Amino acid sequence: DVTEIEEKEAQAKQEEQIMKEQELSNLLHEKRYLKALGLAISLDRPHTVLMVVKAILKETDGRKHLEENIVRLRKDQKEAVLTFLVTWNTNSRNCHEAQAVVETLLKHEAPDTLLQYSGIKSAVESLLPYT
Repeated sequence: DVTEIEEKEAQAKQEEQIMKEQELSNLLHEKRYLKALGLAISLDRPHTVLMVVKAILKETDGRKHLEENIVRLRKDQKEAVLTFLVTWNTNSRNCHEAQAVVETLLKHEAPDTLLQYSGIKSAVESLLPYT
């Protein structure tokens, strides 16, 4: 019978998730946005990533801080953010944040690098009607 083992694994995963949520909350409170972005991306939470981007943009020199943080993300994290911002861009409440991230990616990534991103073609096709 593996029921008990499965229950313990599920409980461990749930506890780990709660710990990560608490860590994310602490990072946002401490204004450690790069780590918060990385954690929210790893948790696959587009809305949380959006909240971090909004928090960064509310800061003094928000655009500059956003650029600094986005540029420091790994390629896979940038790909995830690109996927998230396609959805954000379709909503008029979140389009400005999406456009700020798109602008940063276009400004700091070479076209050849952007073409290597997974899902770039569909992302561009989805962004064009709303941009």
